[in-house]
This record gives sequence, structure tokens and C-alpha cells, in this order.
Amino acid sequence: MKMRSSTAVALVASLALGAAGCSGGQQSRPGSGKNPAAALEGQVIGGTPKRGGTLTVLSQQDFTHLDPARNWVMSDMLFGTRLLYRTLVTYKASPGTGGGDLVPDLATDLGTPSNGAKTWTFRLKKGIKYEDGTPVTAQDIKYNVERSFSPDLPGGADYAARYLAGAEGYEGPARGEHLDSIKTPDDHTIVFELRRPFAEFPNATVMPTFAPVPKAEDNGPRYDNRPFSSGPYKIESYARGKRLVLVRNTHWDPKADQVRKAHPDKLVVVMGLKQNQIDDRMIASQGADASAVSWYALRPESAAKVLPSAEVKKRMIAESTNCTDMVQMHTGRAPFDNVKVRQAVQYALDKETVLTASGGPAFNDVSTAYMPASLFDGKQPDTLKIPATGDAEKARQLLHEAGKPNGFSTKITVSTGDKGRAEAIQQALGRVGIKVTIETVDPSAFYATIGDTTNRTDMVYTGWCPDYPSGSTFLPFVFDGRYIKEKGNSGNHSLFRDKATMKRMDEIATMTDVKRADKAWQQLDGEILRQAPAVPVLMRRWPLVLGTNIAGAYGQTSFGGQLDYATVGLKDPAKSKS
Repeated sequence: MKMRSSTAVALVASLALGAAGCSGGQQSRPGSGKNPAAALEGQVIGGTPKRGGTLTVLSQQDFTHLDPARNWVMSDMLFGTRLLYRTLVTYKASPGTGGGDLVPDLATDLGTPSNGAKTWTFRLKKGIKYEDGTPVTAQDIKYNVERSFSPDLPGGADYAARYLAGAEGYEGPARGEHLDSIKTPDDHTIVFELRRPFAEFPNATVMPTFAPVPKAEDNGPRYDNRPFSSGPYKIESYARGKRLVLVRNTHWDPKADQVRKAHPDKLVVVMGLKQNQIDDRMIASQGADASAVSWYALRPESAAKVLPSAEVKKRMIAESTNCTDMVQMHTGRAPFDNVKVRQAVQYALDKETVLTASGGPAFNDVSTAYMPASLFDGKQPDTLKIPATGDAEKARQLLHEAGKPNGFSTKITVSTGDKGRAEAIQQALGRVGIKVTIETVDPSAFYATIGDTTNRTDMVYTGWCPDYPSGSTFLPFVFDGRYIKEKGNSGNHSLFRDKATMKRMDEIATMTDVKRADKAWQQLDGEILRQAPAVPVLMRRWPLVLGTNIAGAYGQTSFGGQLDYATVGLKDPAKSKS
């Protein structure tokens, strides 16, 4: 269930380090054999945790958002929904493919459809309480869904805006206005009326949007600093950009929660560190760092310190992110309003060079489609058959046809962790006369920067991950022009507005035959690719090295391979330090 992916991620490892005797720069390509990283999939590291102790998380950045109405970056969502607040439905706490199974969370089941799947009813478990002991109610969930529409709370998942009946023009509950399409007949029942049938609605209720927020605790944008807990932990202190401390919510009842184990007594997130220092500390695993985990994936430069060492490698997880990295071009501005210019970028891009800058093929694959391989029955098609190293001659021809024979100058915005990728893109486009200036932004501010459609640059490097295994969670979010926002824009960073594409999306959305819909999404992927609003570049993994005292750790496949905080804990709590 991924949302937009936090693309300031550095992936790790060259194939030469993953396979003995490899020489001469030989690299495996998609479909050419088993990826060495596959051996790291589905593993649980460290055995069964014991209750107690302090788990430390080392991070170079602050969270983008913890407010459930605004939380739509995958790692932040996992952290928030596993530790601080619960949602109607969630994903099973399990390694491997089991992590994709839906299970009830606040709700007693996965919802009951009626009216041809246009109406969905959820009944809440009784006895679930907030951190102050007050009960969680259906009205609190309704309130958070409504506040997700507020213009001063941008950036969150917009399933409610897309599917709830009568939501057009709604701007939240601040002035006492409420959505009639969300009904709460009693404290333990919530009913959603949709504008069209949506059989996948239970999957959408995994989003933090469907977590409860009591109206009395809401303080607008400041709620980001102190979400009110309905989960196993509550915030003890939060110094933005420096340190977050979570302690137990004593009113959380483990008997009413089949997902979260809440092994540690405390979690401490230390922010503002340098990623190379985090990598070195995790590899060394000395002292308090033995009870620590890293927030972000390993840097490519750290590969040589990890893969040759059996001791370090056995503490490593590397699940697939199930996400696609893309170069998205502003289709509403010249010169990228010209399809031939965009196609020139498609042909000029050397994905092999970007792959190398990302750590090599052991933990990355070149992407030939927008949707990840999981939405193409395991293997992406190669619709355009552009060489992975690009085709500079064809790119120059397209630029000539577009009236830009000498190329042009432009800018690309990337997260600081993606600078190496941006330099590879800059080099490739420079071969055909496209001069690219790189603008780097701190990861915590990245999405706000590129979500400002008026002031952003013409190109951005970002990614998207399906929220669950359906094309409906990918293509409409990245290419439907009807949901573009001036501020807090998400997904459609190419600002692509194509009437035929949007019409086809609506047609597919009404299909009740899942297999037919899947094929239609796959076909539409290729049709959009020919219009080139974005260039798919990579599919990534999320490699993490864990401290030697960590137990119960695995990558959650439904959250992009990030560590599942629902189950992680310590082998020996007494060895941790608070």
C-alpha cells in the first residue's frame, strides 16, 4: 500500500560484490537471471524480541508529516500507523507476500458493501481508547477524513476526495461544514457513500486519512507536532529536526490489536545525522548502536563495507520497494508542452548510468514502464524498446523536429539523497544539448517544494508506489489532471492533463471484472508512455543494516520494504540505553 515514495533514498550494492568471480563490469539485466538481492527477501532478522528497552532510530531528516490527514510518504505512514494511530483496516504484520494481506484494525471486519459497492459500512471494535483513556468513536474517524480536505492541511492521500459523494468543493470542517456522504449512526458505526462503485475501498481505508482524530485535540497545522495517540505509543517529546521520543500509551489494549506487538518500552528517533555516519554506525554496531536501526536505506558508497562481510550481511534486509522512480516534466510549460521534446528526453536518458549511480543492479532494475512489475504479472513490458543506455541520435532527431536543434536549458529538482542520480541524468541529457541545472532540496521539504506548481522547476525526480496491488492506485494518481493542486500537489508532477487518458481511466474504474481491468491498466500504461509526460527510470529496493541487538525485523512489502515497526524489538532490552 504505498503512496508516493520518499525518493531521497540511496540504494546499495554492485553486482560484483554480490557474485564471486564477476569481472569486467558485467551486469545482470532484468530477466537475465536471479537477482542476488532476492536471497535477502522475506527474512526475519534476530529471532523473537523480548519486551522492554529502548529502540533507537538514526535519521538524517525529520518526518515530512505525522498528522494522519497529511501523512502520505510511505516510511512516515508506516511509522505513524504502526506506532501512533490506528486505521479502519491495515496490513498484516508479516514478512514477504504475507505483508500484503488486509486485516481489520479499528474495524471488526474489512467492511460491508451495499448498493453495488457504492456504500461501505464499517463497525468499530469496542473498548479502543486514546492516550487519555477516552474512547475512539466513529465520529472521530469522520472528522479526520473531513479535515483531510482542509486547504491548510495539504499533502495527504486523496482517496476521500476522489470517491466520496458530494465532496466537490468541500474544504473541511473548520466552519462547521460536514460531508453528508459520511454517516455515523452511532459511536461504533461509520458509513461511506461513494460517487461510483469502488470494490477496492477497504484497501483505501489503510491510509492514515482513516485514522481517528478527536475534534477537541485538533489544532490545525500544529497537530503535525503532536498527533493524539490511538496506537501503542504516544509522543513524550518532539523537537522538530532533532529528536522524537515515544513512550507507551498505557490505554492501548494489546488484546484488541492483532497487528502491533509493541515490544520496546520506548522509541527514540535521532534526527539531523549525516547518512554516511549512520551507515558506519550501523555497520559497526557498537554500544548503544547495537539497539539501533537506520531510517533510510544504505548509501551506494557503503556497499563495499556491507556485502563482503558475512557478519554484517546477515543483519541486512533488502525488500523490493515495488516503486518506480521517474523523471517528470512540466507538460504545461514550454518546451515540455511539446511531446517531441519530452520524447527526446525519453531517448536521451541513459538509465544504465542512473542505475550505477544508485548502487548497481543488485538492488535496482531499469524500469521500462510506469507501473512496477507487480502490476504486470511479475515483469514489465518494454513498449518503446529504447536501449537502457539511451539513443542519443534519435533524441537529437526529435529535438530538431521540435524546433530545438541546439537543445535548451532547464532545471531539475531532486532530494539531496538523489544528487548522484541527477548528475547521471544531467550528463546523459547534456549529450544532446539539453543543459540541466540541478536543484537539491532537503528530504523533509522535498514534496512541499515540488508540490508548489507555480514556483517549481520544469523537471523533478521522484517516484510512485501503488497503495495496493491495482493499477487504479498508480496511473490515476500520477496522470489524472483533475486532481492537480496549486499547493501540496502529489503524484502528477508532470501536470499531465489529457482528456482521452482521463476518460479511459473513468471507463476502467467502472469495470467489475478485475482481470479485464488489470489488462486495461497495463495497456493504458503503454499509451501514456508514448506521450512521455514522464520517463520511468528505476525500480528500487530498500536495503537496511540493523544493530546486533535487534530482533523481529523484516521489510514490510506493503510499505516499500521499510522496517515494520509493528514487530521489531530487542534481543536483550537490558543492553539498550534510553
